[in-house]
Amino acid sequence: MTHAVSTSPKTSRTLLGFDYGTSRIGVAVGQELTGTATALATVRARDGKPDWPAITRLIEQWRPDAVVVGLPLNMDGSFHDLSYRAQRFGNQLHGRYNLRAYFMDERLSSLEAERELRGKSRKVRAADIDKVAAKVILESWLMRPDTGQNGED
Repeated sequence: MTHAVSTSPKTSRTLLGFDYGTSRIGVAVGQELTGTATALATVRARDGKPDWPAITRLIEQWRPDAVVVGLPLNMDGSFHDLSYRAQRFGNQLHGRYNLRAYFMDERLSSLEAERELRGKSRKVRAADIDKVAAKVILESWLMRPDTGQNGED
């Protein structure tokens, strides 16, 4: 009797990634099958309140299977005020759109995004950093070996 080796292949889910901020929210789209993401847009926020109509348009356009929200943490891994606000934003995405929300440690993602952009142009805008940071966050999540299998929300 032979036993098949059970490997869980990557699925082909589409995900939207978010870099939450109180004035801007970077957005990226990614594909589980390829493990890649593309910076999409920067959505305005006013005092931490997202432009929900703009987010709804992105959700309707890309029809993601889930969302990944960057979780800003202190360098020691502890939460701070923005961590809780980003977590609340992810929970709101779940509640409004009935999408599974995953969270990803986003420490240093903005620095990585800025470094990536500086390699392409001298002039780097904050809005560009936000959407590229969302791409970095989403790609980091996609590269995790246990992505989608660990039940983390």
